Amino acid sequence: MDAAEMTGPEPAREPQRGPERGGGGPSQEPGGLLDVLGVAAVVLNAEGRIVLWSPQAEALFGWSAAEALGRPAARVLVDEEHVTWVLSWFARIMSGGGSWAGVFPVRHKDGSRQLTEFRNMRLEDSRGGHYALMLATDQVTLRRLERDLALSLRLVEQSPIGLAAVGPDLRYILVNPALERINGIPAAQQLGHTVGEALPFLDVRGIESAMRTVLAGGNPLLDQLTVGRTPADPERERAWSVSYYRLDDTGGRVVGVATSVVDVTEQHSSAIAAAAARRRLTVLADASERIGTTLDLDVTARELADVLVPEFADFAAVDVLDSVLFDTTARTGDGSPAVFRALAIKTAYRTPMADAADPVGEIARYDARRLVTRSVRKGRPLLVAHVTEADLPRIARDEAAAEQLKQARIHSYMAVPLRARGQVLGALDMIRARNPRPFTDDDVVLATELAARAAVCIDNARWYQRQRHAALALQRHLLPDRPPQPPGLEVAYRYQPADSAVEVGGDWFDVIALADDKTALVVGDVMGSGINAAAAMGQLRTAARTLARLDLAPAVVLTHLDGIAEGLDETIATCIYAVYDPRGRSCRVACAGHLPPVLTRLGNPPRLLDLPTGVPLGVGGTSFEDVLLEFGEGDELLLYTDGLVETRDHAIDTRLRALTDLLNRERRSLEETCDLLLDALHHHDGSDDVALLLARARTWPLSRR
Repeated sequence: MDAAEMTGPEPAREPQRGPERGGGGPSQEPGGLLDVLGVAAVVLNAEGRIVLWSPQAEALFGWSAAEALGRPAARVLVDEEHVTWVLSWFARIMSGGGSWAGVFPVRHKDGSRQLTEFRNMRLEDSRGGHYALMLATDQVTLRRLERDLALSLRLVEQSPIGLAAVGPDLRYILVNPALERINGIPAAQQLGHTVGEALPFLDVRGIESAMRTVLAGGNPLLDQLTVGRTPADPERERAWSVSYYRLDDTGGRVVGVATSVVDVTEQHSSAIAAAAARRRLTVLADASERIGTTLDLDVTARELADVLVPEFADFAAVDVLDSVLFDTTARTGDGSPAVFRALAIKTAYRTPMADAADPVGEIARYDARRLVTRSVRKGRPLLVAHVTEADLPRIARDEAAAEQLKQARIHSYMAVPLRARGQVLGALDMIRARNPRPFTDDDVVLATELAARAAVCIDNARWYQRQRHAALALQRHLLPDRPPQPPGLEVAYRYQPADSAVEVGGDWFDVIALADDKTALVVGDVMGSGINAAAAMGQLRTAARTLARLDLAPAVVLTHLDGIAEGLDETIATCIYAVYDPRGRSCRVACAGHLPPVLTRLGNPPRLLDLPTGVPLGVGGTSFEDVLLEFGEGDELLLYTDGLVETRDHAIDTRLRALTDLLNRERRSLEETCDLLLDALHHHDGSDDVALLLARARTWPLSRR
């Protein structure tokens, strides 16, 4: 047999495309393992001469084909000391005594010796001739590959980290025991299947998308967080850190994607807890800044709801006991309904929960079964971490509201009492629906802290509101109800109390009928606020009316009022006192530290009167001066308090100029002019009272002069 008969026909230059998965036939892309081993093939004839010599043999032994072919193999490859042993084995193989495998020291062309792994067997051609086939590879390379393979298998099998590999079709080709334990599924039920088929309870779309990305680009994806439940622990949500990296063989061919899976549930839970703690601190800090910015009860309730939604809850409602608002005693120990007034509701989005809540401002009666009633009666928070359909009647106000809460898919509820200074003022309701996490005991602690802070602010607002109502009632009682229209004068007035409770109480005006058809016009402002200021104002107004009837000059009246103010516990007040005489068509005016009146003569622009300013009442030790003004028919005199023109944002001269500009417009009725001044000048924050008195001289019969 010649070489052509041994090697067979020449192979095709372009191999055919390999079969689809599971089919037979030749493969277009051979694996690279044989290339790594460098397996050499040598064929000997019956005389032991080399008749075929592969390129791998040249690479392994150093001899070229021209140098080796035709020569006895024993003389080319074997040391003299081993020739006899080799020839005996060769004879046994050629006689049909079997094959031989083992490690043998081969002589390299360069004279060195190298241990070589051999496989020897007899071949027979079509003519009955016999040949010996030697397959050889370097022992060091083979042992290294065996070691690497063994290490790889042990690393995969014994690794405490879950390891898996999928092929290019994303079907599992390897699953180690650690991943079996993590998934709770035997490897046999995963091998050959996709992630979606084997682990449908995980985020299949995200996992397979990550695998395809790595498969296409070759860049690894590290520490991808995945959360879910597996059959290994179906009752608890667990977290895993998953890394993906592409697998290429030694020839650079893509063989799949490997994944490593590490259970990080405890770290994830700790991170979530830390993040929740940071959020709670943020909410508390936010609450310190945003709750209680005013002494308005409704505003404070809205501020509390705004802090909670959407950061903490999807819905919040703030209700206050009606008995608290009106300072009555509510029954709390029996099964009677609790009467609430809704102060604020807030939702994070459009939801039926808003319709299920009691409308803001309306009275609601909650029976004893409702959780909010129980929370108020017991004075402690109530938590329903996982709301069921059976819980809805205890949360909702009626059946219709329960159905709306069901539609909203609420899943967690909490009611917390609003407690301040040992008294329960109301309750705070919170619901989660879209927020997937249930309320926890830590959330109860946070909500209780927020409710306590808000309750103090609500209680302060409640007391200040009560003080405001008392001060307003006192002041309105002390101010003239409807001043008479005096002889020769047309009079209009306005009084606007401050919006803030602490600012009510100091401003007053009066119109006093005197002898001989004269009229006293008075506007004053007691410094300070609240009930004390209102009471001092009442005393000064009464004293002014008494002194006015003595027909004293304005400066004298102010002097007496100054002495009276000194005896009213450091009361300080400013005042304008004017006496109009219709017979003399004149007006005598004195000022005690007050802003100047505005005189508008018919046909002339308005002007601020240049009066001796004097000092406020209550300072003592000073005198006051009168100024006599002509005050004819059609002339107007405006007296006012500082709340009309003083602001924090503008200079007083600017505001006084704005006042005179308004009065310089087309003449209106006195009532219209008063409305114009209040609308245009009274500052939007309502931080001070306003009193103004506008008088216009009218026709006075000559017979009366």
